[in-house]
Amino acid sequence: MNGQPVFVYGTLKRGMANHSWLREERYLADTALPGACLYDLGPFPMAVLAPLPTDPSLVHGELFTVRAATLEALDRLEGAPRLFERHWLPLRCGGRAWVYLGRPHQVRHSPRIASGRWQRPGRAEPKRANA
Repeated sequence: MNGQPVFVYGTLKRGMANHSWLREERYLADTALPGACLYDLGPFPMAVLAPLPTDPSLVHGELFTVRAATLEALDRLEGAPRLFERHWLPLRCGGRAWVYLGRPHQVRHSPRIASGRWQRPGRAEPKRANA
């Protein structure tokens, strides 16, 4: 199957609300996006590039190979290029993939997800009793 690699980190991941958009596409691996930070916007997360290129932050997600028609559909779902912008970026696994990123001003009032792992709306990170 020919296709484009796409890295997803939120509602498009397996088991999440929008994964049906990728149900006929090929899952490749769990991996991470270095140099990006993840924020909780409530119903979905938004990743943005870290302010410094040397920032060790990671966004964890899944890598898929998708057909051209699916990539176009994902652009519409993600509101690209108005809400999210699609970038061609290197991944921790050594390859490159399309990644939908937001802009820093879009997350300025949203909590950062320090672990870089988004779970579900309202449950991005468990609260600690002593925190």
